[in-house]
Amino acid sequence: MIQPDRLILARERRGMNKTQLAKAVRLTPATISAYEKGNSTPSAELLERIAGVLRFPTEFFDMEMDEVVPIDGASFRALSRMTAAQRNMARSVGNLCVELNAWMEAEFNLPDPDVPEIDPLVATPEGAAALVRAAWGLGEAPIPHMLHLLESRGVRVFSLAPECRDVGAFSFWLRRPFVCLRTDKTAERSIFDMAHELGHLVLHREGSAPHGRDAERQANTFAGNFLMPENDVRAMNLRNPDLATLGEVKKRWRVSVAALNYRLHELGITSAWHYHELCIEVSRLGRHLEVNPLPRELSQVLPQVFATLRSEGTGRGDVARALHLDAADLDALLAGLTIGAIAGGDQGGPSDQPRPALRVVG
Repeated sequence: MIQPDRLILARERRGMNKTQLAKAVRLTPATISAYEKGNSTPSAELLERIAGVLRFPTEFFDMEMDEVVPIDGASFRALSRMTAAQRNMARSVGNLCVELNAWMEAEFNLPDPDVPEIDPLVATPEGAAALVRAAWGLGEAPIPHMLHLLESRGVRVFSLAPECRDVGAFSFWLRRPFVCLRTDKTAERSIFDMAHELGHLVLHREGSAPHGRDAERQANTFAGNFLMPENDVRAMNLRNPDLATLGEVKKRWRVSVAALNYRLHELGITSAWHYHELCIEVSRLGRHLEVNPLPRELSQVLPQVFATLRSEGTGRGDVARALHLDAADLDALLAGLTIGAIAGGDQGGPSDQPRPALRVVG
């Protein structure tokens, strides 16, 4: 017996369509379609073959899925560049994040969600950013650690698989707010991605998540205002700074020189000519290089969870088996967010954000 949703999830996680899976297991696409519709069930031998190709334990296909990320319920960071296969793969990763989170919540008391809901028809993205800052008691001070801030407010943050190369980040609500990040970006771009996804969680919570340029512009505007409040930026008196100056000052708000350059022009602090000249200089760096790069922000919650488990004699392999996952799939959800998940990964800087409440469930 298999659960059709499980087969779809496993297939999409590997970036395969029905025809590709059918060819790999020497069946017809119609047979795979029948399995996924629940009209037919593979024999034990065929299930072993399918499980082997998809690299999931056979037990994975027997488990019912209580919660599924809605097809139209996720906000994607790079929708215009994304193929359907990439979108489906990212959504399948999101479903695995939900299951890992449910397992952790059964073992630990994690922070409850505290993310304001703001109607974009009532408040502008700029106003929404100010409202969230006020609700969280942030004032207009720079945010010392965006990832810790999100976790302390009950946002569940996980890593996107490296195969999701065209998905910058995405977020969704499923009883809890979730953010999935590409952690192979620069630290600065990941910080902005987190603020961008927070914008979606705040502004685009109910119903189908809006997909399109307007929604992305709203989330980008929210992120810029949330990370770089206008009064704080103006107080720095940055009149026509050069690239080296931007590289130093950006450390205050923990953003990229490109994002700071845009914000200065958006606020009318720099001229159009100066903005474009700096854009040319920044473009020469490339998307994977940054002036005075920041250390990567790492999770507080995930290391606490796995350190506590290790102290009780439970390793990552045990967690993977409990979730009926290949250990590599579990590691992919943590990559870049925990120490040692990426070779040479930095432990991140200090944080003034409150440490998330994390207690073992009694």
